[in-house]
Amino acid sequence: MATQFGQGFWRLADPKITLASAASIALGTAAAAASGPISAGWWVLTVLGVFAVEVAKNASGEVFDWDSGTDQRVAEGDRSPFSGGKRVLVDGLLTRGQTWAIAAGGYLLAAIAGLAIVAWREPRILWIGVAGMALAYFYHAPPLRLSYRGLGEAAVAIAYGPLVCAGTYLVQRGTLPVAVVLLAVPLGVLIAAFLWINEFPDYVADALSQKRTLVVRLGRPAAAGGFVALGLVAAGVLALLPLAGLPMAVWFGGIAALRFVPAARQLLATPEDTASIIPAQAMTLQSFLLYAVGASAGLLIGR
Repeated sequence: MATQFGQGFWRLADPKITLASAASIALGTAAAAASGPISAGWWVLTVLGVFAVEVAKNASGEVFDWDSGTDQRVAEGDRSPFSGGKRVLVDGLLTRGQTWAIAAGGYLLAAIAGLAIVAWREPRILWIGVAGMALAYFYHAPPLRLSYRGLGEAAVAIAYGPLVCAGTYLVQRGTLPVAVVLLAVPLGVLIAAFLWINEFPDYVADALSQKRTLVVRLGRPAAAGGFVALGLVAAGVLALLPLAGLPMAVWFGGIAALRFVPAARQLLATPEDTASIIPAQAMTLQSFLLYAVGASAGLLIGR
């Protein structure tokens, strides 16, 4: 029983599913480091709060997707390492009560970390924290159910882009330039593209469960074109970042194209074949990580 619980908890907290948060924290940290020293203690507390929300979101989302029947409807042939939910309830690793307990614990831990920062470091982080937790919880939960209304992609772009990156910067520097928010936009769009491509294998299950993601609304062939459009938006914003006062070296973030372009080609070629999409999912994940690494390096080189 303890082994099952451990396996279930690990699925909810697996480091590979926190890479989006890690990328945004890294970008915000690099931006802060380019203009001053980093406070290690407050940085650790920021990381703790963000990752606690991540685990809590995964846990509460599992319950709501179980209730809607979405996870149960994902066919075996449509399962991938990146989509289909964490399946802790479907595979019997956790009970509903255990999953809710993990969710509650995560949200509570995040709230404690956030309130400590508000009280003793930066009061303005409160509103970023509240917005982030609301997007995390209501991504699946009623009454908003963002992911069921075709708003999940925008929520992910905002949360994993500007909110986490800007929050990390604000805790360190006590100010928030517009340029830092803009810096995070391409990252948020690329992370939304990762969610977008992950919705392709879940298409049938989502449609049957009335989970109206944008991929369900558009249909897979048209949604493949939407994926390409997200890449173009990210590239366009990146190209304009020096106009916001950022160093031209931030263009190093363009190395994301090395993985995004082949992912887009693969998705356009086989939008309805999960086995063929899995490599493209991995490449899309790599693309947002490369943006974070490249743009962060550019900030530090160009300071």
